Order: sequence, then structure tokens, then C-alpha cells
Amino acid sequence: MIATAAEHFREGGFFMWPILAISFIGTAIILERVMYIRNATAIKKEEFLKQLNQLVLKGDLERCISYCSQAQTPLTRITRAGLMAIASRKSTEEVQTAMDAVALREIPRIEKRTGLLAMLSNMATLVGLLGTIAGMIGAFGAVSKVAPSEKAAKLAGAISEAMNCTAFGLLVAIPLLGFYGWLQSRGQELVDDVHEAAVATLNFILSNRDKFNSR
Repeated sequence: MIATAAEHFREGGFFMWPILAISFIGTAIILERVMYIRNATAIKKEEFLKQLNQLVLKGDLERCISYCSQAQTPLTRITRAGLMAIASRKSTEEVQTAMDAVALREIPRIEKRTGLLAMLSNMATLVGLLGTIAGMIGAFGAVSKVAPSEKAAKLAGAISEAMNCTAFGLLVAIPLLGFYGWLQSRGQELVDDVHEAAVATLNFILSNRDKFNSR
């Protein structure tokens, strides 16, 4: 299997190498993004809100902040910023501003580099197409310059190069495009969850901030 793949790769010619480089870059981005989303969703939204709300009702601001510090996710960082602002006795508007400032930093991290996968997918397809065109040009050029007895072999070799390049380009492009769609969907879900939970948490904290002040 490996020997067959290596043979096809060799037959594909020069343009197989740029496609291989694209596949390595795309794989690195996918792994990094999957790990980030895994860490960003380490704490469940419903579980986090339930536990935090219980601490808020107890008026224990220090434990609220400590609970948010236990997990480093976009949601916990945004919520912690609001709690720190309340601990500093900031106004409602300042608490909102503190959370928005952290959100503006965290949200782009969720979507970071995902768009590159779509670009890399297109590049793999186009480089494969370019290799196909180069192979076909080479085929017709070779056929016109060799003896009739060698034409069939030259033509077959050039067409094999063209087809291998096309196949490899698509083989790289299709998974990259699939992962792009999946990561974009998961990223949007995470952004929506963060926005929803942050607003709910902010409203709940502000409506019960007198419990903190009474301690």
C-alpha cells in the first residue's frame, strides 16, 4: 500500500510536492484548532451557570472568582472579568465594558485560522489542476518530438503524471474542506454559547450584586 502510494506520488511529478506541503500545513491547523475547541469546551455551559449562580446567591464573590479561574475557557475568562469589576465596585456600565473587552479578545481566538483551511483546500485543487495542465502540455510536446514507436509510452507517462496530480490535489482538498466546514460550525456554536451564557451570567450577577455588597 505504502509502496503503491509512493509510486503514484513519484509519477505525479513536481507539483505533488506543493500539494504535500499544503496537506502538512492544513493538518497542523486542524490539530491546533481541534485542541483549542476541546479546551474551550472543557466546561459545560449549563453546569458552569448552575454552579456559578449558586455561588452568586450565597454572595460569595471570592469563590465565584476562584471558580471561574479553575478552567481557562472563553466563557470563564469573560465572566471572571465581570466579577473582578464588581469586586472593584465598578458601575453596571463598567462591568459590562470589562466583559465586552475580554469578549473582543476571546471571540476572534475561537475563529482564528479556520478560514485558512478553505484557502488551502482551493490551493490544493488548483495546484493539482496546474499539474494536470503541465502534464498534458508535456504529453503533447513529447509526442511531437519522439519516434512513432515511442509515442504511446511517452503519452501514457505524461497522462499518468497529470492524473496522479489531479487525484492527489483532490485527495488533499476534500478533507481540508470537510474539516473547514466542521470547525466553522463548532466555532459558531461555541461563539453563540459564549454570548448567551455571558449575557445570562451578567444579568444574574448584576441583579444579585447587592448580596456581594452585604457581605
